[in-house]
Amino acid sequence: MHRPGTLGELREQGWVSRPVKQELRENAIRRIAAGEPVVQGVVGYEDTVLPQLENAILAGHDVILLGERGQAKTRMIRALVGLLDEWMPVVAGSEVNDDPYHPISQHARVLVAERGDETPIEWVHRDRRFSEKLATPDTSIADLIGEVDPIKVAEGRYLADELTIHYGLVPRTNRGIFAINELPDLAERIQVGLLNVLEERDVQIRGYKIRLDLDLLLMASANPEDYTNRGRIITPLKDRFGAQIRTHYPLDVELEMDVIEQEAQLVQAEGLPVHIPEFMTEVVAAVSQQARRSPHVNQRSGVSVRMSIANYETLVANATRRALRNGEDEVVPRVSDLEALVPSTAGKVEFETVDDGREEQILDRIVKAAVLETFRSACRPEQLVDLVHGFDDGLVVHTGPDVPASGYATVLDELPAFHAVLADLEVGESPAQVASAVEFVLEGLHLAKRLNKDAAGTRATYRGKPA
Repeated sequence: MHRPGTLGELREQGWVSRPVKQELRENAIRRIAAGEPVVQGVVGYEDTVLPQLENAILAGHDVILLGERGQAKTRMIRALVGLLDEWMPVVAGSEVNDDPYHPISQHARVLVAERGDETPIEWVHRDRRFSEKLATPDTSIADLIGEVDPIKVAEGRYLADELTIHYGLVPRTNRGIFAINELPDLAERIQVGLLNVLEERDVQIRGYKIRLDLDLLLMASANPEDYTNRGRIITPLKDRFGAQIRTHYPLDVELEMDVIEQEAQLVQAEGLPVHIPEFMTEVVAAVSQQARRSPHVNQRSGVSVRMSIANYETLVANATRRALRNGEDEVVPRVSDLEALVPSTAGKVEFETVDDGREEQILDRIVKAAVLETFRSACRPEQLVDLVHGFDDGLVVHTGPDVPASGYATVLDELPAFHAVLADLEVGESPAQVASAVEFVLEGLHLAKRLNKDAAGTRATYRGKPA
């Protein structure tokens, strides 16, 4: 579309000025009517959070998203930029995105009064109509609202001149979306400065007798623990938000797996294809789910989905390193690779213990519980009977990261019943995939108390239980 360069051309083209909330509402209506999600790239909120967010947008409400870390709060806020029109006209040179039809700054008002239909117009892309501020205790009113610019005063302007003002982030986001992350960290006296922005839609700077009639959508995020730990959101400010929406972690393993597969960035060694069995992805997801249910993990701080993603990436990285060292031609994670998850897990959970060394024991129990849960859901009991009987004759299987994939081939020869289990697990019969399935099934049988296991470091030996 041709973008006019003057106010007169803009009028001739028939451009209509809309408040930003109306703009968001109308674009959201089009998406909803077309069956498209209002927010792209967020998994697991289709029936819970997103309907509430859609309601808030349709109602024209400012929103605060309340939830623990790693619940896609910031992602949802940033995704709202996609609901803005791609381009928006502003008065040329405006610091506050002045509407050409309704300018609010002195610069734009004077320019429109002097130039009329010849007033120059600039076009702003929607990406520039979003501002974000991480609330910190040292954030000032000047950062958010504005302050007198001493340089402009030194240039000869009077203090009474509105043009001496240096506008803060909020006025500079006029006709856009302004987001504050971790709102409770903002000092209470600074939160007071947002009251007028949310209700009266104006800002006041120092002693200037000005009123900037701002047009914006204010979004905020907060962790529930912040209300008591580091600060609080003052009651008058909470009252001015039209909607408070509670976010949550994935409600089940399947949703956690969807998030992992969408977000993970995997290492790819040249000439070494990566194949990740679904049961290994499920184990990683189940680790996070187990941690969120564990009484030994501080649930107030939460177990972020970032832990699932980091664990998944670490699992594949360790499998890649192992495959390179063993000279294998395919990367397939195994149960023995789960030992590598300790570093990527330990920094993302807070334990309800003060005993040294207990953390690794708790993580080990969580991982074992995840493997057992996945094993029970992935393998049919009737398929396992012949496998267990195969160990009654003294069969012993050694596993570990130093055992090459080809070393597991004899298990298929000695236990033909494994072929049916491989079909259930939906893995192929390449050496690396067979090795992954064998380790998973053997560990599952051990955790289900069907086989004995002798462990030494990362190596393990599985044998039948004595009669």
